[in-house]
Amino acid sequence: LNDIFSSAGIRLLPLSDFDNAVDVEETGSTFQENAQLKATEQARALNRWVLAEDSGLSVAALKGAPGIYSARFAGEPRDDTRNNEHLLRQLSGVPLAKRGAWYTCSMCLSDPSGKIWIDCLGECHGRILESYHGSEGFGYDPLFEVVEYHQTFGQLGLAVKSMISHRARAARQFLQQFASQNQL
Repeated sequence: LNDIFSSAGIRLLPLSDFDNAVDVEETGSTFQENAQLKATEQARALNRWVLAEDSGLSVAALKGAPGIYSARFAGEPRDDTRNNEHLLRQLSGVPLAKRGAWYTCSMCLSDPSGKIWIDCLGECHGRILESYHGSEGFGYDPLFEVVEYHQTFGQLGLAVKSMISHRARAARQFLQQFASQNQL
């Protein structure tokens, strides 16, 4: 994200740079609600503009699961390997043609008062393979195949992923909206 935003002259700072950052409970029922919660609560706590995002994987055969529970699909403690193994067990016996999935990223910007100025959504569609392919990325990346590329996010590498991922698509939408907001 820093690469995408820096090209527009925007510098992002991580929450770890701020002693007064708060721990925001993700109580929303959608990626958008969780991103809005994180943006508005942090913006108020830090008295700064805050860009927040919430993202995860949804699988059609699992009626959209893991969805907002992607990071903790296999329970606590959060663990990518356990989540991947749980996903594979849930999809056991489901043919490849019915393993459609998509990553979603909701990204929003809040001013210090908690007002949302920009709210956008990016998605990347693919399918879940039956085994791991590639070692790049994190989370479900070694299982998520982008069909047009015949490779998983774990195989594609950062250069391609930074162009087609759900986060990259949300970030490009964000920058378009940011450019059209003269009052920011």
